Amino acid sequence: MSTLPHQATFSLRMLRMGVPLLALIWLAVTTVPFIFVVATSLKTPDETFSAPVWALPKHLYVGNYAAVLEGPYFTYFRNSLFVVGVSVVLIVIVSAMAAYAFARLRFTFNKTLFALVVAGMIVPLHATLVPIYLLTRNLGLYDTPFALLGPYVALSLPVSIFILTEFMRQIPRELEEAAQLDGCGPFGIFWRVFFPLSGPGLATVAIYNGIGLWNEFIFAYMLTSTSEHRTLPLAVWDFQGQYSSNVPAMLAVVTLTSLPLIVAYAFGQERVIKGMMAGSLKG
Repeated sequence: MSTLPHQATFSLRMLRMGVPLLALIWLAVTTVPFIFVVATSLKTPDETFSAPVWALPKHLYVGNYAAVLEGPYFTYFRNSLFVVGVSVVLIVIVSAMAAYAFARLRFTFNKTLFALVVAGMIVPLHATLVPIYLLTRNLGLYDTPFALLGPYVALSLPVSIFILTEFMRQIPRELEEAAQLDGCGPFGIFWRVFFPLSGPGLATVAIYNGIGLWNEFIFAYMLTSTSEHRTLPLAVWDFQGQYSSNVPAMLAVVTLTSLPLIVAYAFGQERVIKGMMAGSLKG
């Protein structure tokens, strides 16, 4: 019987050692590919084929980045910034309003409508391609940045509403009652109480959707056709054709495209984690 405490202590020590070890392994799995991309983008085209694949560059060659930046890269970047920025703002506002209604307002079919919204998360993306393409053509929005706003916002709303609804349900009802005593209606309570207090959840929704939309490819490829209106994921696609044998130039595009997301997530990861955890905690 005396061996049981020792076994439990040994298992606890192994667990404490195993978790950091697994974290380091995962860090290596996610970091090494990015290091490979950056290192290869700093090689000359000849060095790519003459040296081992995993070898570091002999000299830091920035000509690949110069070639990329001299092209239409900034046009792609501007389009991505506009489309993703406007989409995220619309997603945050619309999903916050809907989440407040589902979390706090009592009306007929509240739970049924919420269930239908949540069910939208399981709709296959490819099942919407043809209807959205035809609708965009009929509205005259094809090959414009505005063609992407509708699909981006609509397809991001279900998960955003789900996250914010669970978050707003935890806001103390006393704050809502105090606002009612001050003469606020439902709209005033939302803007003055629930919207400010939902900051972590709103940040989670904004960063989560921003990262996803920044990398979105299929709708951008289907709803735009010229470089004047295409976004950064399609810049990678176009540069792949332009530099079919220039691997470092292609990876330079990948690096430049990834940097904004890395910076955004580095500053917002804590808010994302807190916002995701908030929906699963009570009180």
